[in-house]
Amino acid sequence: MVNGEYSIKLKRMKRYLPSQRRLIQLYAAVLYNAHLKGFIKGELYTGKTKALCVPGLQCYSCPSSVGACPLGALQNALAASKNRAGFYVFGILILFGLMLGRTICGWICPFGLLQELIHKIPTPKLKKCRITRVLSYLKYVILLLFVLALPLWYAFRSGMAVPAFCKYICPAGTLEGAVSLLSHPRNADFFSMLGAIFTSKFVIMLGIILACIFCYRAFCRFLCPLGAIYGMFSKLALVGVRVDMDRCTHCNACIRSCEMDVQKIGDHECIHCGKCMRVCASNAISIKAGEITLKTNDHFNNPDKKNQEKRTKTIRIIWASALAVLIFALLWYSVLDPQAGNESSVSGYEEGEELQDFTITCMDGSEFRLSDHRGKVVFINLWATYCGPCVKELPYFDALRAEHPEDLTVLAVHHSMTVTDIPGYLSGHDWNHITFAVDTPEKLVWDITGAGDAMPQTIVLDREGRVIYNQVGSVKPELLEQLLKEASGQNE
Repeated sequence: MVNGEYSIKLKRMKRYLPSQRRLIQLYAAVLYNAHLKGFIKGELYTGKTKALCVPGLQCYSCPSSVGACPLGALQNALAASKNRAGFYVFGILILFGLMLGRTICGWICPFGLLQELIHKIPTPKLKKCRITRVLSYLKYVILLLFVLALPLWYAFRSGMAVPAFCKYICPAGTLEGAVSLLSHPRNADFFSMLGAIFTSKFVIMLGIILACIFCYRAFCRFLCPLGAIYGMFSKLALVGVRVDMDRCTHCNACIRSCEMDVQKIGDHECIHCGKCMRVCASNAISIKAGEITLKTNDHFNNPDKKNQEKRTKTIRIIWASALAVLIFALLWYSVLDPQAGNESSVSGYEEGEELQDFTITCMDGSEFRLSDHRGKVVFINLWATYCGPCVKELPYFDALRAEHPEDLTVLAVHHSMTVTDIPGYLSGHDWNHITFAVDTPEKLVWDITGAGDAMPQTIVLDREGRVIYNQVGSVKPELLEQLLKEASGQNE
């Protein structure tokens, strides 16, 4: 009797324990966001792994992110296609697709996990129907228009890198990037840069979150272009659900129970979560990697005690190894990595202080030494080709420098992260009065000027090299004229 009660309690307890898939989802989310220090400091991780793409939808601008979003990388690669081909991005997407396909969506996408957790809020739920099935093709329209067409159009029309999906739609970018950064007191200056685009994206994010409460994985099903890309590999992916047609009775219980808009198990809408295995009365469905079976319905499997112990031991070894990797990643990205965002020892960038001297190699091969320009007013503009406000204000600096060639020096320093051919990009613009340079991999100028991750940023030095202005945010010609007068001592 006691053993029976214990067995019943154990079964009840197991109902509330996270499934194996849920544990893997949580593991992937933490691993993608191993730079936990970023939330504490309110700044991005900029180490070497940030140039590598993770498989799932994970915003580059999230303070804790240690990798790049493949969707954002794809748009930037297309934006740079006028000057160079993005072989790495296309290659990594093909590799992810051929290896895992939409298994990525079901098992290792953080935004997919978030949608599932939101859907657990107890409310009436919208069931799939013909309308949702038609809407599931909308993500392919978004893929063609916002991920492929618009970045290419901007690249060849104006030479600008415009990741249209990230800029105008992506809820992951709004939540993980913008909201996370804006919530930190250190980034209070960022609010001055917000405009209509952020407002519209914030409304879109709220709408998607609300939709996910009532509709299972609403973003994943209807809007996510990354899922659309991986769905194209549904018939080729190595890992995924497989149906044993010799056992299948074609009862379609699996399709009816699936919350995605699948027409058959394993098609382009299937995220290979494996939930269909529970309702298959003939045990015809399993998750496989090629010919290797990774998961089946345990209700039908009764391995002998020896095989069961071997399987349990193997699973424990795998999880122990995975946890060791995760612990090391958390320690590395938040403590050990010298690029993990340690506090700078440089000072002198506050208003009224003398900026530290530096030397940087310019785009034309010459060297710019700050001390050589003592006696002139110096404007230092921190920018990037992929920063729309940065590009918009560069003509203002160029025009002002053209009007005051003897009294003013303008140095525009591009962020050390480059996604385009900078010389090729500049050749398409008539900004001949600005000195251009790309910051060093160690972020020399960024460090000396006390810059963060937001752009554009403008630093103005008077004739003695003292800082009179150091602010994040866009500038207008009127402000630049005023700052020049102040730095020249012309203000009364």
